[in-house]
Amino acid sequence: MGKEPSFESAIKKLEQIVLDLETGDPSLEKALDKFEKGIELAKFCSKKLDETEKRVTLLVKDRNGALKTQPFPNDLDES
Repeated sequence: MGKEPSFESAIKKLEQIVLDLETGDPSLEKALDKFEKGIELAKFCSKKLDETEKRVTLLVKDRNGALKTQPFPNDLDES
């Protein structure tokens, strides 16, 4: 992909690809190219979301009033 796009621009491009595919591209080859690009963008966005989730922390106060960090709870993890 060259220079890595921002998450927001990748989402916009992905939305446009979905719209293009939904409206029916006359060329099967062009539709396949757009689909492949869409898959790349979806993987990129998923990776960015995973990276961001790992960085998210909650600030909470302990009994002494000091702020500390703790991992963001992941409701999807059932381990």
